[in-house]
Amino acid sequence: MVQLVDSDIKTREVLGWKGVHILHFMGSSCSQKLRIFLNLKGIPWESHLVDLFTNENFRPWFLGINPRGLVPVLVHDGAVHIESNDIIAYLEKTFPTPKLIPAGHENEVAALLKHEDDLHLDLRTLSFRFVFNPPGPPKPAEALQSYAASGSGTVQGLQDREKQVQIEFWQRAAKEGFTDERARASAQKFRAEFDALDKRLAQQPYLMGNALSVLDIAWVIYAHRLSLGGYPIARLHPRVGVWLDNLRARPEFAKEIGMPPEAMQRLETTRSAQVQAGKTLEMVAGF
Repeated sequence: MVQLVDSDIKTREVLGWKGVHILHFMGSSCSQKLRIFLNLKGIPWESHLVDLFTNENFRPWFLGINPRGLVPVLVHDGAVHIESNDIIAYLEKTFPTPKLIPAGHENEVAALLKHEDDLHLDLRTLSFRFVFNPPGPPKPAEALQSYAASGSGTVQGLQDREKQVQIEFWQRAAKEGFTDERARASAQKFRAEFDALDKRLAQQPYLMGNALSVLDIAWVIYAHRLSLGGYPIARLHPRVGVWLDNLRARPEFAKEIGMPPEAMQRLETTRSAQVQAGKTLEMVAGF
């Protein structure tokens, strides 16, 4: 569990917050995952939006809460928890019904969620190349300077490497963009993962058996985001496609992954330009 200690936290006001507070962003995949989990659990919570598009997460106030500069963050009765999968595991123990981690499978689910999380930078690469497609560097130099300079720099009292990993990712993106080579490598990773999920779904309706679990929540977010980018899920992984459509139709999922009309219009414009240039995700990946 990644619960911050007192010395990690510079924005001291959150220590007095009572109840369940979530700092999040509507379009963040990890925030979407957590919000769906909260919906399914029926946990009441207070929302604190952090605008990633304006780099609010790189400003001192937010870095004083999460030194890594990432959303979501849980503040529960003044205790600060970071990393979405750890937050979910904590809330599952704190609010045990309805159960979304099968009893006796806690270690297995934790390992599978760690594996899913290890692909997050690949999802980000494909998202920025094929979904968001910003016209310039995705993170301005001044925002990264604020990111580097602010916050305690520690997690659980120890110097933390994760923020530097994030900075290096954005610096490379500013220098090189999201190249065909990087996009192709990331897409191929997901193809292997979805092939494995397709085999699971040949035997059972959900990824852990006959009941919905946090594993379904985590992977539906990835599958949905990649489908927005043009990944041909239904063609390459038909069982995953059916499973995805079924879960996206549920209100607990639909309200968290829906896009406003203006965002859908931008996406359609991006997709049209990629088709004309012969640079869709499907084409770049060789699918």
